[in-house]
Order: sequence, then structure tokens, then C-alpha cells
Amino acid sequence: MPAQKGRDLLLKVDSDGTGAFITIAGLRSHRLAFATGTAECTSQLSPGQWRELLAGAGVRHASIAGSGIFKDDASDAAMRELFFADIIRDWQIIIPGYGIVQGPFQITALEYTGEHDGALTFELSLESAGQLTFTAI
Repeated sequence: MPAQKGRDLLLKVDSDGTGAFITIAGLRSHRLAFATGTAECTSQLSPGQWRELLAGAGVRHASIAGSGIFKDDASDAAMRELFFADIIRDWQIIIPGYGIVQGPFQITALEYTGEHDGALTFELSLESAGQLTFTAI
């Protein structure tokens, strides 16, 4: 994948559960991380007494974090509603020139910050809540 502009990564949410995704407004920074747990299966018979892991047995998860400013009331209202109602919805993370990651996520943190002479900003954290799919573009 050649170099890409960070601002081109998009975060979208199906805010009402109908499959119509809206862009979360004004993200200035974002992070998408994938991780998996391990399941150790080392025994007395493990070669050289080296630890052995069981392939495919670990729990996989993804986390997303972003910060930015609001461009409209709709995305702000959608995030607030999902957080305070503890709703899990489908999200899309669009990585230009790479692909789209889609699946259920829950908002685990929502923070607002404001300076007296600046714009109101927010920080958002999401954790995967089910199986994710990847579609290459």
C-alpha cells in the first residue's frame, strides 16, 4: 500500500440500524488496532521445552479511537444516543486504497473538550462487539 493521507480514513456508523451509514464528523486523528489473544498448549513433550500456541484459539478484537470536531448536529446526536443508551451498532472504517472493515462496535468512551477561544472537540473510543468483515477496495 503506497503512502496515504491520514485524513482520508473515514469512520461511519449505522446510527439508526437501517443500514444507512453516516460519517462521524470532523475526525482529525484516528487509530484502528487489531489484536488476538493466545492459547498456550505447551506440554512436557514440547520440543526443547519451548512454549507452543494453539493456532486459531485466541479471541480476536479490534479497537478504534478518534478525535476531532463536530461538523453537524446529526453525527454528534448519533454518538451521544449510542453511548448513553449503550447501543451496539455496525460501523465502517474506510481505509483508502486498502479496504473497508465493518461490523458491530460499542462506544466505550466519549469525551468532550473545549478551550475558551477554540472549537469544542471530542474523543471517541470503540471496541468490537462481534465478527468483523474486511472488503478490499
